[in-house]
Amino acid sequence: MEDAFLQGTLGRSGLRVHRLGLSASYRPGERAIERALDEGMNYCFCYGFDRQMTRVLRRLPASRREQVVIGTGAYNYIWWRQDLLKTLERRLRQLRTDYIDVFHFLGVMKPEQMTPRVLDQLARLREDPRVKAVSISCHDRKYAGALAAAGALDCLMIRYNAAHRGAESEIFPYLAAHDVGVVSYTATRWTFLLRRSRHWPKDRPIPTAGQAYRFVLSNPHVDVCLTAPRSERELLENLAAARTGPLGEDEMAFMRSYGDVVHAHAGWFM
Repeated sequence: MEDAFLQGTLGRSGLRVHRLGLSASYRPGERAIERALDEGMNYCFCYGFDRQMTRVLRRLPASRREQVVIGTGAYNYIWWRQDLLKTLERRLRQLRTDYIDVFHFLGVMKPEQMTPRVLDQLARLREDPRVKAVSISCHDRKYAGALAAAGALDCLMIRYNAAHRGAESEIFPYLAAHDVGVVSYTATRWTFLLRRSRHWPKDRPIPTAGQAYRFVLSNPHVDVCLTAPRSERELLENLAAARTGPLGEDEMAFMRSYGDVVHAHAGWFM
């Protein structure tokens, strides 16, 4: 089950990935990160400030570095002009590596932020032998879908979970033409899917973290679903759940129903 369900390829990049990817944004500890790698979780999202992840990745011997897919990049700081090329150089130095597997321009909120300068630099990064794939993280789903349809990027990093399912109609149908890869994040909707809503019947269960990750991974359009555990225990719990495979029809319906409640009533950052 795990071989079929949790092993995949990140779109046209050809990068072989474990579909449960790792972020260290909640500082799970270096031991937890090393355990994830030992368990085969090879997609590591490293955003530049997460020192635990940086230290672990720096220590990788060359033979093991080849098995790890590092996703990192530059943030869309709207108050100053971002230089993606300089950020690439900085990330290479920080991680002590010769190449970045997936370089993201992170936090694109609207098309206007993809300026001619940014587009030019992304095009240059796609030609740089030190970058294997170029991506953006984007909150404007229709724009992300248009970029996928145009084949303008190798990958997209998007929000997708049981409460935020718009990608199913606005992004996923446009991936196949150019085999654009997908990295998803916030499977638990910042834990709102794991909290009991007062608008949900008291006698009905609420989702577990494992169900939230399996909901995302059950969609074949998602190549990597990021998890950001707070500890080694949480990491192993999430991984064990993912290894049980896709959700059944009843569980999918349950997740969609609870997701609708969360989307309607949670109230912020929809």
